[in-house]
Amino acid sequence: MSDQLKSIVFTAVIALVCSLLLTGAASGLKARKLRNVAVDRQKNILKSVGLVKADQKPSAATIEALYHANIRCYAMAGTGQILAAHADTAGLPVCFYVKQDKPEAYILPVDSRGLWGKIHGYMALENDGKTVAGFSVYSHNETPGLGGEIEKPWFQKNFVGKKIVDERGNFVSVGIAKGKVAEVIAKDRQNNYVDGISGASLTGKFLTGGLKEVLQEYEPLSKEFRAGAVSLPAGS
Repeated sequence: MSDQLKSIVFTAVIALVCSLLLTGAASGLKARKLRNVAVDRQKNILKSVGLVKADQKPSAATIEALYHANIRCYAMAGTGQILAAHADTAGLPVCFYVKQDKPEAYILPVDSRGLWGKIHGYMALENDGKTVAGFSVYSHNETPGLGGEIEKPWFQKNFVGKKIVDERGNFVSVGIAKGKVAEVIAKDRQNNYVDGISGASLTGKFLTGGLKEVLQEYEPLSKEFRAGAVSLPAGS
């Protein structure tokens, strides 16, 4: 075998080995990446109902254990009916924080337009069907120090205790004020707003619209909660 042919064979073998190593590494990393994505989703669902605090950094194993012990996910029919878990049917995703087989809160995925891209998070509502239990954001493209403040604990905590209905019990959603709620919102609507972020009025406007769309979509379920008529599928 000539030296030139030996070089070609050697190069081919090295290329094949490297290709196999890269393929194996990519497969291994893909599995890890998928788990990390799942754990991050679980963490934000737990944050929305206060089971993980903003200043806590629990391990992946702790998050998974908390999630599986307290959270159940289903699909919601357009009428507000809860479908069996993992049912092979269309419906809106909804998760529940459950204690002794009874829902303490329900958690809605938020997919809203932002100023520079999509805002993704979760909003939890108490089982009265009208009070916000928590809000978390896990992905956005807003400007750091301005619209990016939506990911900060101080902003998200403002939602806790706010109402999605007015004083007469009619659905109005929850929004972000253009300034301090006490200064710019009428007193009878202050329970439906949180303080805005200085210099980020457009982010607030888009997120307000996104939250209203989500809450309106799940309003049939909220009505069921307000009527005390929600029960989870048996045996799930």
